[in-house]
Amino acid sequence: MNQTRLRKLLIPSAVAALVFVTGCARVQVEQDVQDGRSALLTGRSDDAVNYFGRAAESNPNYKSPYALRESVWTYLGRAYYETGKYPEARTALDKALASDKNDYVAQLYLGMTLVRSNDQDRGLAEMKTALNGIHEWLENLTSQSSEGAYWDPNRQIRKTIETALAEKPSAIELVVIAQRVGKQLEEEIGRAERDKVRALYDQGVRN
Repeated sequence: MNQTRLRKLLIPSAVAALVFVTGCARVQVEQDVQDGRSALLTGRSDDAVNYFGRAAESNPNYKSPYALRESVWTYLGRAYYETGKYPEARTALDKALASDKNDYVAQLYLGMTLVRSNDQDRGLAEMKTALNGIHEWLENLTSQSSEGAYWDPNRQIRKTIETALAEKPSAIELVVIAQRVGKQLEEEIGRAERDKVRALYDQGVRN
């Protein structure tokens, strides 16, 4: 077999192998992020760090596919925050904000991290800006997108934010509220996805 013919046979095989490996890597990143989210929501912060750290190493540009687009660095920063590793949390959250200055979840956790690191003035300012940004994002989602019907339908998250900012809490007090909002948002992802699937199913049954 001459070399030209051999190359023609080998190149498609190599391309197919590369596509397969790339696809497997993408699936693994998705799985790591989902496992990390589950670990965060169930209080297994060290496990979350491991999952998100592996995902960030495999795909540092990853963003979640939901209406609330969180980067892998946002998730990793949140996990580090929950473990009390504030320098590592700040590094990850700074990376998230460097790629998207409107990542309000990253900004919220950065503010919390700063307060825990004794930079209360800046931390308080970052949290207030982030909470206002999250509130505005939810309002815009409700008015401008069909996805908005499934997000914060009873305005519980927005009411929490409105009450918190109206009461002018201290930095430490706002950290407690910000943690609650962060968890509510993450839980809302699951609820919104379930409600959307249910609505589509009901629509299909009626049709």
